[in-house]
Amino acid sequence: MACAAYACDPRFSRGRRYPEPPAPTRNDFQRDRDRVIHSTAFRRLVYKTQVFLNHEGDLFRTRLTHSLEVAQLARSIARSLRLNEDLVEAISLAHDLGHTPFGHAGQDALNACMHAEGDAAHVPSPHDPVGGFEHNMQSLRVVDELEERYPAFSGLNLCFETREGILKHCSRANAQWLESREPGGVGQRFLIGQSPSLEAQLANLADEIAYNAHDIDDGVRSGLLTLEQLEVVSLFDRHRREVLREYPSLKGRRVLYESIRRMLSEQVYDVIEATGAAIRESGVQHVDDVRRMAPLVRFSEPMREASAALKRFLMLNLYRHPQVVETTQRARTVVTDLYRAYHQAPEEMPPPGPADPGYSLRRRVADYIAGMTDRFAIREHARLTGTRLFD
Repeated sequence: MACAAYACDPRFSRGRRYPEPPAPTRNDFQRDRDRVIHSTAFRRLVYKTQVFLNHEGDLFRTRLTHSLEVAQLARSIARSLRLNEDLVEAISLAHDLGHTPFGHAGQDALNACMHAEGDAAHVPSPHDPVGGFEHNMQSLRVVDELEERYPAFSGLNLCFETREGILKHCSRANAQWLESREPGGVGQRFLIGQSPSLEAQLANLADEIAYNAHDIDDGVRSGLLTLEQLEVVSLFDRHRREVLREYPSLKGRRVLYESIRRMLSEQVYDVIEATGAAIRESGVQHVDDVRRMAPLVRFSEPMREASAALKRFLMLNLYRHPQVVETTQRARTVVTDLYRAYHQAPEEMPPPGPADPGYSLRRRVADYIAGMTDRFAIREHARLTGTRLFD
């Protein structure tokens, strides 16, 4: 199926930072997807936490499986909306490349360390972003600078459209820093109030749909959530009741899986219908029209409210569950101790390479920690402190 006029077209991409000849058998967005899949940062996602730490069980989601689920959902929706499937897949697979070990707990700890006393006087350089640590910005830095795979440039040299989708959030200060390095580039839209492409918007919403669904699954699998607790979540429970009406003898995980499958389908069809209507009403005919509009990829209002209620339930009952809080507190301690240890003894890190652009020590430490898997961070913490906080 041909893409719509308002979709991104690789033939008219805004290009790469370093010009390259076209590939003979792949368009530029396919090439971006393939570069992400073959990157070191992508492989590391298999041992990075989503909610439950990697050592807590083999079947819980990791950043890698989450990214694959996001890509599947986003690509399915993109096909129905006639968006560019290759681009939405590339963005989806790359969106978490900058995440720290231990999920948001690791990110928060690393950000706090970089804002701690002694770092406040840091002056941004052409190589150092402003302020602390944020995983969206780090994902962009991974594909722009930190991957080391090619002889002629650092990073993966992805297309503008893929990079703008990866950077879904950005502070004004960091947008200005990006604009100073790349005028008219991926930071500009945050300064002039524009939207990204529909493909970028879709990858963002598919991220939300995926983690809400799989966190229900992982929460029940872990024993921290029960189907009885989920009866208050209408978005899930009406499907559970439908499943049991159709299959009254069904028990256990099959009830959970079928309920989640139906919930996901309802959300996917809702996004297709609501977004299709918004696109038609807006009259957009080109990707530049999309960028001048408020975001068009959306839930219907009832589904938006239902999804928000599910997120509130998960926040209260899963993410703030005492067992999760206790684990994430230990994770924060690991990241904080690692930052202090490397800051005080930089020789404990690998030395900068000959092509190192001159990052500050604080940025080198943050980059090194952010690139760690959960299990490597735990081992390094034990080596440097003599204390093992996780079995």
